[in-house]
Amino acid sequence: MNGARDEILSRVRATAHSSAPVVRAYRRRGSLTAEERTELFCVRVGEYQAEVRRIAPAKVAAAVASVCRSRGVQTIVAADGVPREWRSDQVTFVVDDDLSTKALDAIGGALTGCTVAIAETGTIVLTSGGAEGRRVLTLVPDLHLCVVDETQIVELVPEAFAQLIGEDAQCRPLTFISGPSATSDIELTRVEGVHGPRDLVVLVVEAATSGN
Repeated sequence: MNGARDEILSRVRATAHSSAPVVRAYRRRGSLTAEERTELFCVRVGEYQAEVRRIAPAKVAAAVASVCRSRGVQTIVAADGVPREWRSDQVTFVVDDDLSTKALDAIGGALTGCTVAIAETGTIVLTSGGAEGRRVLTLVPDLHLCVVDETQIVELVPEAFAQLIGEDAQCRPLTFISGPSATSDIELTRVEGVHGPRDLVVLVVEAATSGN
C-alpha cells in the first residue's frame, strides 16, 4: 500500500514541476443570439426543478407578489440595494440590517438580483452586490426569488468568469446557484432544502431592446 502511495505522490510532484503548457482549447465566446441565450437559460433552470417566469420590466413587483401569494409567504427579506420597483405593497419587506440566522429563519423568503447568469449551465452567480446582499440571505429562508435581467445572461462559463474579473467581483464572496438546494442519499432519494432554499423562483426580465 505504501509503495502505491509513494508512486502516486511522485507522479503528482513530477506534474507540479512540469513546464508543459496548460491546454486552453475550449470555447470562450458563445455564438447564440440574445433571445437564444435567454431561452436556453430558462430551459436549463427549469431542468433543475426551479420555477422560471419571463416578465416585462414593469411587472417585477406584481410577479413577486404573485409568487409569494401562491406559496403563502407574507414576509420576505431583501438587501438595501434591491430596487424599490421590485417591491410589492402586497408583501411585507424586511431590509437586512445584519439580521441573525434565527431572524432570517422566521422569514418566508428572500428577494435578490444577480451579477451574471450562465445559459449553458442554468447557473446564477451572486457576488454580494448591492441588490444581492449577504450570502446568508439566500441560504436560510425557504424561498429565493431571484431577478435576472436578460442582459445579464451570457452563454458560457468562461464568459461569466471574464465578466466577474472585469468587475472585480471575484474579490467578494461568490455563490453559484443551479436550482434549489438539493442532495441525494445513497438510495438516490432527492432531498431539497438541505443547505439552502428548497424553492427557487427566477424572474427573467425582458431587455428593453433586443440584440446579440
